[in-house]
Amino acid sequence: MAENHYMTQDGLDKLKKDLAEALAQRPVISAAIAEAREKGDLSENAEYDAAREAQALLELKIANLKNLVANAKVIDESQIGTDRVQMMNKVKVENMAMNKVMEFTIVGETEADFSKGKLASTTPIAKALLGHSKGDVVEAKVPSGIMKFKILDITL
Repeated sequence: MAENHYMTQDGLDKLKKDLAEALAQRPVISAAIAEAREKGDLSENAEYDAAREAQALLELKIANLKNLVANAKVIDESQIGTDRVQMMNKVKVENMAMNKVMEFTIVGETEADFSKGKLASTTPIAKALLGHSKGDVVEAKVPSGIMKFKILDITL
């Protein structure tokens, strides 16, 4: 059974655009292979080897993108509440050890960007927060140990 990949409509649109761009590269790489092949001896043809490797990487990328698109589950943002932490919520938490307030939006793995405060739902911190309410203290098992967070607010 394929794993669902939860994302926003924007995230799915971006994946489809990436897939279209990757598919558009196929003829370019095929032409590079044909051109390198015309140069003769394939056993010592670095251009041919490089073009074949690029083709293999492109096909892997295309397969991965097709899988993500095929298994995408778009989250209906109108159905998201703020009583418990769920996907697409912005969560304000206090890191209790550091006495520091942080804010994250919990997103699907393909949309995660920690520098923009977008935390993948598959991370230990997001997993610890999901399903909890404002005022709850949760523990996240991270590589450096256990971190405690108090949920201060849940918004859209």
